Amino acid sequence: MAKNRLIFTLLMQDSDYMLSRNFSLQTVGDLNWIKEHYHFDTIAFSIDELIVLNVNREEKDIERFSRNLIELNKNCFMPIAAGGGIRRIEDAYALLNAGADKIVINSAVINQPELVVSLVKTFGSQCVVASIDYKMAGDNIEVFISDGSHPTGLSVNEVIETTQKLGCGEIYLTSMDKDGTGEGLDLELIRQITDIVKVPLIASGGVGKYGHFAEGVLKSKAEAVSTANLFNFIEDGLKEARLTMQEQGIEMASWDFGFHNIICKGNAI
Repeated sequence: MAKNRLIFTLLMQDSDYMLSRNFSLQTVGDLNWIKEHYHFDTIAFSIDELIVLNVNREEKDIERFSRNLIELNKNCFMPIAAGGGIRRIEDAYALLNAGADKIVINSAVINQPELVVSLVKTFGSQCVVASIDYKMAGDNIEVFISDGSHPTGLSVNEVIETTQKLGCGEIYLTSMDKDGTGEGLDLELIRQITDIVKVPLIASGGVGKYGHFAEGVLKSKAEAVSTANLFNFIEDGLKEARLTMQEQGIEMASWDFGFHNIICKGNAI
């Protein structure tokens, strides 16, 4: 049986890292800020995976994003999924060559399904993560693409079915209404779709405290929970979040923090 996962998401615009609330962005700092507050050789034992997304609202420069990913990846000993702006198979190669283990796609699921099929055939389904962003639009819940700026007219269920037919091996589901609020995940919707999801589901949007991670697993049956909140989980926050999940009986990989801190002391990036 697969263990549950705690995931941390970094949002990158040009060379800066961003804080998001309902998909509106605020600059937090550059890579030096990240290095100062998040020692990746330490949090590698606190999280199971790192997701890095290019959220540039203008044209997304894959080459620049890849260079930033290479710098971020130095001394980063954890799996990385990266995406944002993948429009060609060459874009996926660029991110994988920059250190990503998986690629994350969003708009291509709707606009370029043939590309998604090609990515799955080339890299394998386990390498392709479909990102689905949704929010209330009038009386309906609707999926949005292009950094949440373009409505698709499609429901979450419809897009999930599409991603699975295309062969995507994982789904990264984000509530735009909950994003950055710290009020907790959209547990009701996540529970509704777990019956149709046949691949691992990452729940995102609304995590603001340790208990929200556990709720995402225990109450919605998501396989993994992610946060992009840079301030609530600074310094030892991610380690404490993991310990809290384990204390509530959630089956996760176990890390020896004490031993790790000894071997990594003085070697933080």
